[in-house]
Amino acid sequence: MKNILHQIAEKLVENGKGILAADESTATITKRFDQINLQSTPENRRNYREMLFRTTDAMESYISGVILYDETIRQDCKNGEKLIDLLIATDTLIGIKVDTGAKPLALLKDETVTEGLDGLRGRLTEYAQLGASFAKWRAVISITDKTPTDYAIQANADALARYAALCQENSLVPIIEPEILMDGDTSKHTIEKCYEVTSKTLDIVFDELTKASVDLKGIILKPNMVIAGIHSPNQPSGFEIAEQTLKCLKDHMPDNVPGACFLSGGQNDIDATKHLSIMNKIKDFDINLSFSYGRALQQSALIAWGGKDENMAEAQQAFRHRAYMNSLATKGEWSEHLEK
Repeated sequence: MKNILHQIAEKLVENGKGILAADESTATITKRFDQINLQSTPENRRNYREMLFRTTDAMESYISGVILYDETIRQDCKNGEKLIDLLIATDTLIGIKVDTGAKPLALLKDETVTEGLDGLRGRLTEYAQLGASFAKWRAVISITDKTPTDYAIQANADALARYAALCQENSLVPIIEPEILMDGDTSKHTIEKCYEVTSKTLDIVFDELTKASVDLKGIILKPNMVIAGIHSPNQPSGFEIAEQTLKCLKDHMPDNVPGACFLSGGQNDIDATKHLSIMNKIKDFDINLSFSYGRALQQSALIAWGGKDENMAEAQQAFRHRAYMNSLATKGEWSEHLEK
């Protein structure tokens, strides 16, 4: 089993490729569709994802895996074949979001704990039978004047470790996503504060994973970049973000983890690509750094599509371009003039 887990994890961070996060909940994709005045129906959600998955050259060349939502892993294409068969045809690994979302942490204002452990063993067994080879669980940590508390970090780390162990029990690679949000309502969310909180969170998460006997060679870390909050008056340069993120991972991520696939975390699509590329260009230690982007890969394609069949080719080209740009970023080869 360990060899299978290691092979899947290594394939997810294969050079030049990254993960497409297409696991938006129904509520989240409804907000995305609101931007293009499109009703969020099962059919429209299917049509949108099918369009992305049928961008065959991009999927084959730049995408190692796709994270799906429960609805999507069960859906059929317009022509009746299964959506996941499109991914199998392009040798793309199938992932599944298994948490049920961040809920308020009792008695603690402005803090959350991610739920979904109840019944998870059975759900993972079913997802593995449906074709999934990896899973995702997102924990959310907020920086405010009074948060995060150590308790909130610990509670989320404990849930991540229990989820990871259950995944590996079912031969699924767990993606470990402890996200430090960049949209806290405080000016104190500087890059220095983000570095401090990210470091502490990673230390606690990896400590819990080790206690739970999780095989670190069979996981993927999905971290935030070390970045200032959107309300911070001091916004760092791209080089500083890359430098601080690399230092954080070098000091707080164990060497035997196969790689990190960053979340974009509210950055715009160009910034998410740029910062990843700078990191891969200047890194001075052996680590696979890739992407696991949702909006930062899809936004331009969504706008180009607009819910209309006649716009499909243009939308697929927009998706292909963003996937290619991020592929270059995994090698440190992206540059701004390529965006034009």
